[in-house]
Amino acid sequence: MGARVSRVFRNFNLENRVHREIGKPKPSAAPRHPSTNADPEINETIHQKDEPLAILLRTVYVNSVGPPQQQKDVPALMEEERRLPKSSLQGNPFGFSDVQNVPKGKLSIVEALTVLNNHKRSPKTWTAEKLAQEYCLDLQHTKALLEFFIPFEVKIIPPKSEDKKRIKAT
Repeated sequence: MGARVSRVFRNFNLENRVHREIGKPKPSAAPRHPSTNADPEINETIHQKDEPLAILLRTVYVNSVGPPQQQKDVPALMEEERRLPKSSLQGNPFGFSDVQNVPKGKLSIVEALTVLNNHKRSPKTWTAEKLAQEYCLDLQHTKALLEFFIPFEVKIIPPKSEDKKRIKAT
């Protein structure tokens, strides 16, 4: 209801106010600083064609000859450098077992999970030093991996007491 009332006052005599605003004289632009005005002589010299320079440029001809380019077998090279399969949907749907080449100092996902599982099951036999030596890893990175990366762990917390009322599942 209030919007209708405010719209009436806002649109009251709108056409006359618009004509009055359009009829006002436009503000004049501020005067330019004298340093921004370009000197006519400079403009002429910039846009003039320099004939001696044009003649010299016409005489210049560059012919470069280099050693012939060697043809590389690009697709074979790309396949050698590629670590991951083209599509992870072929074979194993998760693509974990398809990784063939893993450089030294790196782990595949399967190896990382194996390392974490071994350390979790027997931390005395699989120490950070032994894991770093076994998988050719940096000792500092191995310690950080074991400290900060925790695999999924399910903890079931039993209720504190059985005497509390519960809603029965039907």
